[in-house]
Amino acid sequence: MNRFAPACLLILLLACGLVAPTSARAQQRGPGLVLPEVGRPVAPPWYAVEYPPPVAPQEGQLPIGVTYTLWIPEGLKTVRGIIVHQHGCGDGSCKGSVTAAYDLHWQALAKKNGCALLGPSFHQLKEQNCRLWCDPRNGSDEVFVKSLQALAEQSGHPEIATAPWCLWGHSGGGFWASLMQMTHPEKIVAIWFQSGTAFGYWNAGETPAPEIPEAAMRIPMMANPGVKERDGKPPTGAWGGSLAMFKAYRAKGAPIGFAPDPASGHETADSRYLAIPFFDACLSLRLPAKPGDPLRDLDPAKGWLAPLLSSDTAPTSAADFQGDVATSVWLPNETVAKAWHAFVHTGAVPDATPPPAPTDVVFDPATATLSWKAEIDFESGLQAFLIEREGKIIGQVPEEPRNRYGRKLFQGMSYGDTPELPLQEFRFVDGSADQAAGNRYRVIAVNSAGLKSS
Repeated sequence: MNRFAPACLLILLLACGLVAPTSARAQQRGPGLVLPEVGRPVAPPWYAVEYPPPVAPQEGQLPIGVTYTLWIPEGLKTVRGIIVHQHGCGDGSCKGSVTAAYDLHWQALAKKNGCALLGPSFHQLKEQNCRLWCDPRNGSDEVFVKSLQALAEQSGHPEIATAPWCLWGHSGGGFWASLMQMTHPEKIVAIWFQSGTAFGYWNAGETPAPEIPEAAMRIPMMANPGVKERDGKPPTGAWGGSLAMFKAYRAKGAPIGFAPDPASGHETADSRYLAIPFFDACLSLRLPAKPGDPLRDLDPAKGWLAPLLSSDTAPTSAADFQGDVATSVWLPNETVAKAWHAFVHTGAVPDATPPPAPTDVVFDPATATLSWKAEIDFESGLQAFLIEREGKIIGQVPEEPRNRYGRKLFQGMSYGDTPELPLQEFRFVDGSADQAAGNRYRVIAVNSAGLKSS
């Protein structure tokens, strides 16, 4: 699978006449757009829009290119919200992010809540400063909003232009989310700060400090740095900034939690097993019954609380909490509270429920290919599928599940919590025996906790 650098991609597009070499912030390509790294055309239920870099950027105009890829659950009539999976700084993170909208586990969260999944991918070159995009005041805010308008038109879902957002941001993506929070508080359902925020930088005078509207302190948030970031020499800004932000916002009464991962550093590791239920709870609490209405306010006093930096003390309901509320970790409900307690103690979230069984298993004797459909285990995602013929296991898809940064997965995961390439498919070629008619096949799903479907 070829991986085109953003610059090479732009050169190729120019050569093919697909992008005009002009100030191109308004340039966009929709159906038929090919993401070379993913290796497939963009077609429903995916949609994409690309904004190449302007030749002569003006002040406040995004100076680098960006591609936004959106996934909408098939059959969804009205998109209630957008789950934004924003990558971090550096050309490696940018390249790895092209698969964000293809992540099966994050798609399961979107599908459950009637939402779309958006994966931005900035075309940052190795020598370029990340602040060109991760500070939204440099133009990425405006382009983000324009992309939703374009994707709304392209997909035939006009509500996408105005639907509220869940913001997940890793490193520079957390920096971006923390500033978007100050300009669009009424649009944001919840925020997950994955080892990143601009808070420490603006307090140190390294970037202009925003005004913090009162509405921004009503958004449920979670700061999730790795403990290895604290224990490094020196500690990273992600740890210090995340902790300082938590303390400052919690002192204002904001519903914010702090979830240090004892198993990770700056990589995302297994944080998704807490981030996904956190967003699920916040979406349930905040999305309006009627799409288009304002987000519902939540009552922080109805959440669960735990002492800061104390993995030994289990959370309790806010009504039963005996500690200092102003320094307590806020959690949206009991389910997330239990998951948080396990996560900050071990770096993992337990799961005792097996995944759903695959359906629509079909064997094509002409190509010896077995295919199926599968619902994703909401708690633990997928690790693999076992292939059984006549009662005997004959194979596994993928043959060797991989993940350098956490639990082994069907879609191997990158440093920034996105599927690695090539993307896996629900198919298996049986070349191990004669293909006489009448063979009976069964497909068994295995989740990341190692549990098998019935």
